[in-house]
Amino acid sequence: MDELSSGPDTKQLALARAGVDRAAHRRLDEPWLAAAWSHPTTRVLPISGGEAFVVDTADGTQLVLLPSFEAPETGHRYFLGTDEDGTHYFALDCESLPGRLDGDARPAGLREVGGSLSDRDSGLLVHAVALEHWHRLHSFCSRCGHPTEKAGAGHLRRCTSCAAEHYPRTDPAVIMLITDAEDRCLLGRQALWPEGRWSTLAGFVEPGESIEQAVVREVQEEAGVKVGEVEYVASQPWPFPSSLMLGFLGRAHPDGTGITVDGEELSEARWFTREELRAGMAAGEILPPSGISIARYLVELWYGEPLPAAARW
Repeated sequence: MDELSSGPDTKQLALARAGVDRAAHRRLDEPWLAAAWSHPTTRVLPISGGEAFVVDTADGTQLVLLPSFEAPETGHRYFLGTDEDGTHYFALDCESLPGRLDGDARPAGLREVGGSLSDRDSGLLVHAVALEHWHRLHSFCSRCGHPTEKAGAGHLRRCTSCAAEHYPRTDPAVIMLITDAEDRCLLGRQALWPEGRWSTLAGFVEPGESIEQAVVREVQEEAGVKVGEVEYVASQPWPFPSSLMLGFLGRAHPDGTGITVDGEELSEARWFTREELRAGMAAGEILPPSGISIARYLVELWYGEPLPAAARW
């Protein structure tokens, strides 16, 4: 499948960027964490409901990061890491974002601004959103049912009864761009999507299953297409709320390209040539995957170049 392996740089994966060392070895060092929080150069990212404050500048969108002495006094602190200049970063999980800030600050989430943030800011917000979602969903112990409490600088919950330790979960999901012998790509639609939206197929990895097996199974189940050769491409965190998207290219068996959608995951699926995709987007009849998604990257990898600017949203 070497002919499919050239295309956009994986650095374009908006939610797979980072500019901070997570410094995981510091998470249980309470004296160090206290000193880091109090350091004058430390910066804090208040977050609530998956949103943080941002400002729009001539150079792009930036997170609003506060000195720790200006951060709200309530909320849970999550240590996010340290950059190469020695600046420490924390997220502050708040019930609501702090009151109105001076200037043009506004609340925004990853879906809106993930693609326009710097590498550092994108990595910080993805990390913070993922932790916030996990904590909100794991207040009780899965072993005994008693309440759990935060520990490990936000990267651990410990049961208050049986002392069981619970760590943030990540659900592996495969997402794949399948092509046939004519080099057409397979795209599908879900009934709840906006009219004209098409994207790559995707699904969760099941227990006891390899990621390659998951690719073959999901495509067969959702579209009735039989997949043979599979090639891993790249991964992207997708904290909505806790997935890791594992991107693949795959080739359909010549005798297995007939489409039969399952009617549940997909309402429609079809094969596209590059010309058909280009014409559909130009006419406004086809909406491609979001620019922050690995689905967009996979489509552009097959397409051979970034999708036309007029089709972006």
